[in-house]
Amino acid sequence: MIVGTAGHVDHGKTALIHALTGVSTDRLKEEQARGLTIEVGYAYPEPPPALAGVTLGFIDVPGHERFIANMLSGAAGIQAMLLVVAADDGIMPQTIEHTRILQLLGVTRAWVALTKIDRVEPARVAEVRGEIDDWLSATPFAGAPVLAISSVSGEGVSALGDTLWAAAAAMAPADAEGGFRLAVDRVFVKRGAGIVVTGTVRAGHISLGERVRLLPSGLAARVRGLRCQNRDVTAARRGERCAINLSGSDIERGRLERGEWVVGAASRIADRQRLDVSLRLLPEASPLKHWTRVYLHHASAHVTGRVSLLEGDSLRPGASALAQLVLDDPLQAAHGDPVVLRDPGARLTLGGARVLDVSPPRRGARKPPRLAWLAALEQLPAEGAASIRLARMWPTIDPPEGVALDALAANVDLELEAVREAALDAGWQVIAGGTAVQAFTSARLSELETLVTARLAEIHQQEPAMRGVEIDRLRRMSVPALPPALFRPLLERWKAAGAMIQHGPFIALPDHRAALGEEEAGRWRRVRPLLEASPHEPPRVRDLATTLGWEEGETRRLLRDVALLGEVYQLRRDHFFLTETVVTFADKIRELDAAFAEGATAAAFRDRVGCGRKLAVAILEFFDRIGFTRRIGDGHRVIQGDMLFD
Repeated sequence: MIVGTAGHVDHGKTALIHALTGVSTDRLKEEQARGLTIEVGYAYPEPPPALAGVTLGFIDVPGHERFIANMLSGAAGIQAMLLVVAADDGIMPQTIEHTRILQLLGVTRAWVALTKIDRVEPARVAEVRGEIDDWLSATPFAGAPVLAISSVSGEGVSALGDTLWAAAAAMAPADAEGGFRLAVDRVFVKRGAGIVVTGTVRAGHISLGERVRLLPSGLAARVRGLRCQNRDVTAARRGERCAINLSGSDIERGRLERGEWVVGAASRIADRQRLDVSLRLLPEASPLKHWTRVYLHHASAHVTGRVSLLEGDSLRPGASALAQLVLDDPLQAAHGDPVVLRDPGARLTLGGARVLDVSPPRRGARKPPRLAWLAALEQLPAEGAASIRLARMWPTIDPPEGVALDALAANVDLELEAVREAALDAGWQVIAGGTAVQAFTSARLSELETLVTARLAEIHQQEPAMRGVEIDRLRRMSVPALPPALFRPLLERWKAAGAMIQHGPFIALPDHRAALGEEEAGRWRRVRPLLEASPHEPPRVRDLATTLGWEEGETRRLLRDVALLGEVYQLRRDHFFLTETVVTFADKIRELDAAFAEGATAAAFRDRVGCGRKLAVAILEFFDRIGFTRRIGDGHRVIQGDMLFD
């Protein structure tokens, strides 16, 4: 268990840790000279013999308001709070601010050390104890034990130590699922070892020899050494305070700093400049307006940015709302990460946020379906096994376009397969196509099929001459939000069930029969005899239009509709040939290909068919385009003779 101190400057946090552990956490000369904690300090006492193997660590944070950024850097790894309140001063500004910050970071366990009792009368101790109880009653730390302590005389120190060791022994091991993440709060060089980074393991686990990456620098490294709670270890897991000795050609002191993340080599954590969050404003803060500039702390990093409220134009003190953080510089976040918001001058803590989605869409952020999705992500716990974490979310959602499992896996920093199994366990159906993997409820898949089928029927009615609808056009007209790669496997399911059929690139309903409308059919009956009269060299479109007294464009549209029915082929823009004539041409080409080594030449085809050379060339080029023949030298050789025009 990692316990972090909290409290006002000069209330005895560092002295108390020394009394509990024998370790002075003020390691800097300046701190020792001034008696003022500036940087975060750490202490790891040896467990009592009866609790061998139990881990208890302390993170001692600075109490001065000028060093809140340093306090936040260390607080990112705290699992329980040790609130230190001096009996002579009582509750002070940083007592409140530190407690609020740990509350915003998700810490729920707490003990209160009422220090410096040797300086006051018992009545004052009782008075301050009552003030603490009253104040904490309105926080998640209500009912936290208050222990009277004197670091000078030692009164109460052993009792506090026993209490903390018992709590550490009872604490369940942290779940280590998910990718490895550690927020770096310190970088130093150790003689004979090289670069060492320290921090608390945020998620997952790591072992000696593993490859890691550093973000945002992108540097690659290997884990050369590991220490947890001041002990050499071979592996570290979530919740443990860890020092990692890194090796790599690019690993240098000047290239690493506080705020960096160490992640697994396969991690999909990336730079993010927009984060959708659940935002809560502190009761003592001022109202927060839409697009307010803020200072944000995430783990050991801090950036500036703006708050885009997704529900209304302002947020009242103590209230919560969905929001989007638009950052000036990127952060490397995942779902569930806490973020602390302070005013632009970093003087006042305004509130906190919990990351819901690290890849929000650029548009539609306030639309009801998007807000419903964020509300579902709010129900997703930040910790625990994937099946447990995701089980709470699946029953609360059913977006029309399904759930993109790949994006969800990246958001919660889990393997795609773990998220996929959780969806299947919840009774969802998973559709995969290309790199896209989407989950749907059975009811939603049925609705999609009904929607696409209805749209197909509409198009058949509007375009009766078409054999069907081109696949991507059908997707755009029916389910535009669905990725193209996923539409095809859905079509395969519907085709296998007999709901649809396919003609080449076209999709149609099984009972659809392409046919001309009554007026068009009448016009075609007038055109066909003119093509039959000169099948090998039919009249051009403009000549047909002139003969019949029609518009040229109208005539061309008619012939193209007839081509869709398979009764004619358009060999050139102005030449349409009857299908039976094209079949005859194919037979002639087969004969020429068999008779001559060079295949069917333009001259030989012209003589065999009885048309002009220019038209003969155009006809042979048409057969090349459709893959029936291939031009080799001056001839055209049949390559698909057993498949086309049989």
